[in-house]
Amino acid sequence: MVKRFKSKIKKRQKKTPPSSSVTSIGLLQLKTKSSPHANLAHIEQKIDEAALRGAKIICLQELCHTIYFPQYQKSRYFDFAVHTQSLFIRQFQYLAREYAVVLIVPFFEKKTDVARSVRGHAKRIPMPGETGVAMTLKSPRRTGYYNSVAVIDADGQLLGIYRKMHIPDDPYFYEKFYFTPGNLGFKVFQTRYANIGVLICWDQWFPEAARLASLQGADILFYPTAIGWHQKTKTKDKSAELNAWQTIQRSHAIANGVFVAAVNRVGREDQLTFWGSSFVADPFGEVIQSAGRHREEIVLATCPLSLIRETRKNWPFWRDRRVDAYQKLNLRLIKST
Repeated sequence: MVKRFKSKIKKRQKKTPPSSSVTSIGLLQLKTKSSPHANLAHIEQKIDEAALRGAKIICLQELCHTIYFPQYQKSRYFDFAVHTQSLFIRQFQYLAREYAVVLIVPFFEKKTDVARSVRGHAKRIPMPGETGVAMTLKSPRRTGYYNSVAVIDADGQLLGIYRKMHIPDDPYFYEKFYFTPGNLGFKVFQTRYANIGVLICWDQWFPEAARLASLQGADILFYPTAIGWHQKTKTKDKSAELNAWQTIQRSHAIANGVFVAAVNRVGREDQLTFWGSSFVADPFGEVIQSAGRHREEIVLATCPLSLIRETRKNWPFWRDRRVDAYQKLNLRLIKST
């Protein structure tokens, strides 16, 4: 599939050289198949299409290569986890390099500490003539599991990993069963086409996360997501939940003067129906491109990065911040005096 479109993309790039002030993003809103192998083939096809249509930064949905397994609590799904040096990640590095696109790849990460050799003493009785029996021991391997994103630059370089900081535990969203809270903090990645912050799903409900990423220089905040309704959700609640989801993210765009891009999966998976509705909002909070609720779509949006500075001049929220008065934000609760 890569070779099929490669020459076409290179011709297109010659006609429209990349600009440092304008970038195009693509959000892949997809239905998930039961087989990770089938998902990867489908994702590659959609990356082909998005790149051919001009996307420079392409973001996939949360846990892109698997079903949304956290609706169950079953140990067999730990087999979905992969290392950052796995063939899975290398495949996306190859695609990024071939198409000269930035790829945002959410995945189930397995992180195993490298065993260390240490000097110890055997706990056995010394043989005659021995004063002690020295031996080399290995410290136990420790494995952590994370809901992560790999950010791959347009030359195929793995720029780094973001690990989801806020882990939910609700009916059919049993993520604490699988995932350790992120330990890498909120990060911004300097890619060929823009500085991007990446946060994952439940992170989108926390304004502190968006603010910390924006303060580090993010032009665009990406939110790969897996959110939907379970079968017991009342009809009257569905619209309210979807509106709240979009509103909180649009508010991050307004408060921080950045572009926000949220990509959700779509379709029914057992007890959950994912509502799609992926969208891109500009720094004024206006939705400039969006997808529907029921089918696969590629959301393409052009982001003039100069609009960030213009918006912050018109709405000078950053200028008027009282950073001297926010020290208590790191408290769980503030006692009234």
